[in-house]
Amino acid sequence: MKNILFAITFIISSSILAQTNDEKYADDVKSVEAIINAYYDVVSGSSKDPWQFERDKHIHANNAVITRLNEDGKAVSHSLEAEYIPLGLLPKEDFYEKELKRKVSQFGNIAQVWSAFEIRTDPKIQSNIRGLNSIQLHYEKGRWWIDSWTCEMESDKNTLVSDFLNKE
Repeated sequence: MKNILFAITFIISSSILAQTNDEKYADDVKSVEAIINAYYDVVSGSSKDPWQFERDKHIHANNAVITRLNEDGKAVSHSLEAEYIPLGLLPKEDFYEKELKRKVSQFGNIAQVWSAFEIRTDPKIQSNIRGLNSIQLHYEKGRWWIDSWTCEMESDKNTLVSDFLNKE
């Protein structure tokens, strides 16, 4: 009887104390600024930090689309789940995306964010590996969702980040 009471108490307290993802990540989706900060936070970390797949999935809408443009401007798109496949197969390395500048346009329940970033292997050391994200979001059910994002990296032929940083 003692074991049964313990089990029932454990189950009830676990369900009361357990947080849903909506509760756990509520601060991440309360504003455009918060969700973009979370967007960079989930991909950044040391090789010892676990991947934040659950949190990343929470900030993205179902069927979110990720598009990358290669050096020739060719676009390749895929789902968020497809983004996780190579990450799960390779050992995690120190990787930090540091936002350099953000420009937000919001009208009603939709927002467009331009965000320049650089990729670092140490969060304190600048790098010359830079790119520009175009992030599309919508507001629904009391929170923000990332619908899609497109990324293009800067190169010798393409100075998009420098141009973005210098544009007011």
